Amino acid sequence: VLLALGALGGEVGFSLLAIPLLPKLGAVRVAAYSAAVSVPLLLVAGFVVDGPRMLRVPSPSEAAALAYLAVVVTAFAFFCWYDALPRLGAERAGLFSGFLPLGTIVATVVLGTGHPGWPEFAGAALVVVGLLLGLQPVSPSIPPASRQTAEQ
Repeated sequence: VLLALGALGGEVGFSLLAIPLLPKLGAVRVAAYSAAVSVPLLLVAGFVVDGPRMLRVPSPSEAAALAYLAVVVTAFAFFCWYDALPRLGAERAGLFSGFLPLGTIVATVVLGTGHPGWPEFAGAALVVVGLLLGLQPVSPSIPPASRQTAEQ
């Protein structure tokens, strides 16, 4: 739960900090700057955890995984996120992070790395309910008298 709350906080910050920058810089630049800012942070974290061993040459399978993470998970996903954010708004775009638990269950089954049980499916059902509630259209809450004044 603590890690989920941390991820939620990251997503909120990730979106709200980008909103004012997107009209000025565009999705490609915001995605590139986000990735560039993460490099020194990850270097510090890597040094704290692994020390000088963090600078070793990756094996071929590790290099392929790193390339996938760099191109698809980071660059492409950042671009898609920042491109959609102005159109959807932070409140709606944030809901799509709710699909991650569902994707995790599917990936676990497809890759054969685990067997989800009832707690995972109950959590996924709760996420689906939250997504359905969050994606409901919101009606304006302006009282009729105020609406007439606002329209004039």
